[in-house]
Amino acid sequence: MSKTIRFNAFEMNCVGHQSPGLWRHPRDRSWQYKDLEYWTDLAKILERGFFDAVFIADVIGYYDVYKGDNHHALHQGVQIPVNDPLQLAGPIAQATKHLGIGVTASTSFEHPYTFARRLSTADHHTKGRVGWNIVTSYLESGAKNVGEAGLRRHDNRYDVASEYVEVLYKLLEGSWEDGAVVRDRERGVFTVPEKVHEIGHKGKYFDVPGYHLCEPSPQRTPVLFQAGASGAGKAFAAEHAECVFVSTPTRAVLKEYVREVRAKAAAAGRDPRKLLVYNLVTLIVDETDAKAQAKFEEYQRYVSRDGALVLLSGWSGIDFGQYAPGEYVRQVETNAIISVVEHLAQGDKSWTIDELAQWAGIGGLGPVFVGSPSTVADILQSWVEDTDVDGFNLAYAVAHESFEDVVNHLVPELQRRGVYPTAYREGTLREKLFGDGPLLPAEHPAAQYRDIEAYKQRAQHA
Repeated sequence: MSKTIRFNAFEMNCVGHQSPGLWRHPRDRSWQYKDLEYWTDLAKILERGFFDAVFIADVIGYYDVYKGDNHHALHQGVQIPVNDPLQLAGPIAQATKHLGIGVTASTSFEHPYTFARRLSTADHHTKGRVGWNIVTSYLESGAKNVGEAGLRRHDNRYDVASEYVEVLYKLLEGSWEDGAVVRDRERGVFTVPEKVHEIGHKGKYFDVPGYHLCEPSPQRTPVLFQAGASGAGKAFAAEHAECVFVSTPTRAVLKEYVREVRAKAAAAGRDPRKLLVYNLVTLIVDETDAKAQAKFEEYQRYVSRDGALVLLSGWSGIDFGQYAPGEYVRQVETNAIISVVEHLAQGDKSWTIDELAQWAGIGGLGPVFVGSPSTVADILQSWVEDTDVDGFNLAYAVAHESFEDVVNHLVPELQRRGVYPTAYREGTLREKLFGDGPLLPAEHPAAQYRDIEAYKQRAQHA
């Protein structure tokens, strides 16, 4: 039997997200990103289509690499203005019953102690439907605006991230024992103090001596998402992530990525099948191939070339504004998203600047599949079978039309083929995704901190 295909919706609390310029389209709603109705309407569409989650990206900073300033990012509305993603978890949860809410937050710009409280609060409010997308960030502008001299080197950012998640695990998994909160009205005891523990963390980057501020949420640690595809990113994903997002343009690159990250997870003592990999894709679907192609060509008329190069320059750290339109892209060592440069340099394809702008104008760095439900279903099934990917992180071209087309046209075709869910599992997001309990499994590195006092004693004698 063919493998089940999974979908997430790839969104961001901004205009246009991965398709710069498409906010001009007369049917586009992304300019309404400021309104809760935009998000609750989207959530209902996605839940009707049995999406695993809405995955909300984020950046701290702005895209000022292209031509050396922020003019084109502001002028074209390229991921600026951008609002906070975590505040969307509650409204989305209220509008739905099952949809997961994956929220991006950086380990580079917020202290883990305060973030742990915000994360636990969101998991409480959603009854355990939150995931945390762990990112290390890649914009120099973000680092400078939080008072740092500049962005740490790429691999060093993952060193910080490793300690950051260690602090989170200690707070979320170990600080409050099960049964610490008793709410005993007769004795007047709300919490048993002896069952709440200081974590005593003193590390290279963070000192967090005390208690977590929140009682345990339904998942304790929300589902762990991660989107790194560099060498350091894959190693981090293999150790920590439960769901991994990757933006690979070709099957060959994706197949190798999936093989490598599963092998690394197995080497880390984890079940490699409990690591779900989603590839970035944009789907343009309509009743027939001809209608879908006409829709795609219509969308292309609204693409902002400068906007596409703003994104590509920010992601890669390369100022594509310094090259002529017909020049070919060269691999350059940068401090931004290393995998972007690596992926563009792989394979037989050489990219001119104009070809790159056209490619990224709709859907960013992932492929765009255009066609009828049958045509697109064939493509998705072949990618899954060839690469062992678990599913797809779907970007939109026009909000919310792109997702409505997937739900109305494509999902029924996939369900008819028996390769797409027809119902949600009950429980938390982790239970829905993996069919096990609400907590991280025993083989996950977070589990070692559940008896925090025993851990501290072992650490003292190490």
